[in-house]
Amino acid sequence: MLIILVNFSFILDMADTEALAALMTLKLSVHNIPYGGAKGGVKINPSKYSERELKRITRRYTIELAKKNFIGAGIDVPGPDLGTNESTMNCMKDTYNFLYGEKDVNAVACVTGKSVSGGGVEGRTESTGLGVYYGIREVVQNELLANKYGYETGLRGKTFIIQGFGNVGYHASRFLTQNGAKLIGVVEATSSIYNDDGLNPDEVNAYKNNYKTLAGFGKATESYNEMQQHLNVMYRECDIFIPSAIERTINTSNVHKLNCKIVAEAANGPTTTKAAKFLEEKNVLIVPDLVLNAGGVTVSYFEWLKNLEHKELGLLIRRYEHQSKKKLYDMLSVDYNKEDVEKLKGPSERDLVYSGLEEIMCNTMREVVNTSLKEDLSLRIAAYKIAISRIYEIYLHAGITI
Repeated sequence: MLIILVNFSFILDMADTEALAALMTLKLSVHNIPYGGAKGGVKINPSKYSERELKRITRRYTIELAKKNFIGAGIDVPGPDLGTNESTMNCMKDTYNFLYGEKDVNAVACVTGKSVSGGGVEGRTESTGLGVYYGIREVVQNELLANKYGYETGLRGKTFIIQGFGNVGYHASRFLTQNGAKLIGVVEATSSIYNDDGLNPDEVNAYKNNYKTLAGFGKATESYNEMQQHLNVMYRECDIFIPSAIERTINTSNVHKLNCKIVAEAANGPTTTKAAKFLEEKNVLIVPDLVLNAGGVTVSYFEWLKNLEHKELGLLIRRYEHQSKKKLYDMLSVDYNKEDVEKLKGPSERDLVYSGLEEIMCNTMREVVNTSLKEDLSLRIAAYKIAISRIYEIYLHAGITI
C-alpha cells in the first residue's frame, strides 16, 4: 500500500517530489503505519484558478492516475497536502467512484482527507497540528533531553513562535496554548505579528481569514507587512520555533538569526542539512519532521480503515461501553446524576481518533528519544535509524523475489 499526498503548489518540482516521497516512506516506517510512501501533485498556483477550474484539474489528475492504475484502496491512496483540502479529496473520490464504483466495493477508500459526509473521519482536519502538539509535549517532558539542551521540563509557560498559520500552524497553536504554552509570534508569507504577552490563536485565525493578512491585528504589539522585514519576528527570542509551512524555511542565510532552544519541524523538510548542523553545534534541539508532522497521515490511516470496514469507528462498542460503565456504578452503589451519565458515554469517533493518534505519536517519540539518548544521536538520525532498520527487516525476511 502506497500513499500519495497531493500537492498543488507553484514550488513543486520533480526533485522535491522524489525527496518528499522518500521522506513519506521513512515517516510511515518510523511510526509503524502499514503503508509505503509516495508523493505527487500538479504544478500550479491554486490561488490563480477558480474553484470550478481547480475541480476540473483535480478530476483530470485523478483520471490520469486511474489510467495508469496509480490509485485505489489497495494500490495508492492520495491524501491532502499543501494547497489542497476536503473539497479536493471529495472531488478525487467522486471521480474514481464514477469510473470504478460499480465494481469496487471499497471505492470510497481510494483517497483520504475527505469530508465526514464524503466518507472521511472526525478529527482529520486538525490531526497534523494535534500530532505536533503531542510530539512537542512528549519532548519537553523528558528530563534527560531538558538537561542536555538546557531548558526546563513541561509545556506550561513555554513561549513559541510559529511560521505558517495555515491548517497545521493554527491547530498546533490552539492545542499548545490550551495546554499552557504561550504563542508570542506568527509569521506568514507577507505579514507577521508579535506580542510578548501572548496571542490568541482563534482570534488570529479569524482575523487572517477575514482580512487575508496578519497586518493590523489589534491585539499585537508589533505588526509587519513589509517584505523581508516581517520575517524578523521569526528571529525573536522564544523557547520553541515551529516552522509549519514550506521546505527550506531554515537555511544557511538565516539559521544564525534564530533565537530558540527547540526547533519543532511541523512542515516537511523545513531545515536544510547545513542549517541543521549549525543548530546542533549551538545545542539547539531539532524535533524532526519525520516524527513530528505525521499526525495527518496517521489519521488518514484511521480513515482508510474506517472505509474498508464500512462503518463508523467505535460504532459496535460505544453503547456497550456506556452500559457497562453504568452497571459498574450501580454495582458500586454510586449515586450519579444526568451530567455523570453523559460522562459515562462510550467514545465518539473523534475520541477514538485522538486516542489512537496520541498512542502512535507518543510511542514513536519515546522510542526516538530513547534511541537518541542511548546512542548519543540527534533525534533526526535516531528516527532515520529506526525507520531504515524496519524497512531493512522487511526486505531481509521477505527474501529474494523470483
